[in-house]
Amino acid sequence: MKIALGSDHGGINIKNAVIKYLEENNIEYKDFGCYDDSSVDYPVYAYKTAKEVSDGNYDLGILCCGTGIGISMAANKVKGIRAAVVSDEFSAEMTRRHNNANILCMGGRVIDEEQAIKLAKIFINTPFDVEERHLKRLKMIDEIEKGTFVL
Repeated sequence: MKIALGSDHGGINIKNAVIKYLEENNIEYKDFGCYDDSSVDYPVYAYKTAKEVSDGNYDLGILCCGTGIGISMAANKVKGIRAAVVSDEFSAEMTRRHNNANILCMGGRVIDEEQAIKLAKIFINTPFDVEERHLKRLKMIDEIEKGTFVL
């Protein structure tokens, strides 16, 4: 398992907590920035991280900003990305099980470091439930992305 990470200044503390968890558990990762709490533009780090996941260089991604919202919006513009903003355990599990999300987004002004680690652990360790209903819905999402979706 290889994890790509990114954050802006608002999410750096929870990203660093997740990095510590990854290191303690010998999970391979790369941090695509930012690296301190100086104000930066979250789309830069969303793109860098999402592109690496989209290109298949990393299995999953974790992005953090102040709320998780802006960085998820930017990441979801990258083809093949299904980024989900999560702040509770149930959502972290279900976004993997049912939606096969490939990027977890969290907000450093919404959750604390302990919760960020819990959510990352759940996200990383939960498999996708390969069931026809979920596959059908993911196919629809892909068609929307390609502009071929028909009602």
